[in-house]
Amino acid sequence: MIETGVLLSLWAFIILMVGTPGPANLLAMSVGARYGFLKCVSFNTGLTLGKIFLNLAMGFGLGVLLVNFTTFQAVIKFTGAAYMIYLALKSWNVNLQQSEEKPKVNWKQGILVHPLNPKAWVMTLIAWTEFGPQLGSFTIQLIVIVTSFAVVQIFVHNFWSFLGAVLSRTLPNSIILSRSLILLTIIVIIWAVLI
Repeated sequence: MIETGVLLSLWAFIILMVGTPGPANLLAMSVGARYGFLKCVSFNTGLTLGKIFLNLAMGFGLGVLLVNFTTFQAVIKFTGAAYMIYLALKSWNVNLQQSEEKPKVNWKQGILVHPLNPKAWVMTLIAWTEFGPQLGSFTIQLIVIVTSFAVVQIFVHNFWSFLGAVLSRTLPNSIILSRSLILLTIIVIIWAVLI
């Protein structure tokens, strides 16, 4: 049986880690500002599926590669940063007033964000190493960690997208908002890679 204190600690950790601004949340916010909340659901589904994949891979031993092989760590960091910056810059020159011409955003673009996100790797590794052993058997660890992250992410990423959509409607010049969010996202990505 799982101790309530361990479960509450894990959930608090996940809520704080997933809820704070990071590359994925800022991308979700940018996409929300750019396309509106409802059109972000597919992208956010991809974000959640990508994190489920990362959690499963970490649970089945991928974390060992990350800890023991610094070259692998560097490849993930820089490939991830490049991909997330590419996603952020994709909308830089698109005219925000012509909604019919906006490129589509979908789950396929979101699915790679977490597997290539240094913050996601760190939070997943900590969840597995610090909380996993206290949860019980490997099967229980897998179910609890993967499900907990997925549930929190569904709410958090959609919240960030909703916030972006609200900001784009509230502020009069959405091109300035969009470009500000893109620059903020790039700064956070670079910061995440450098730490």
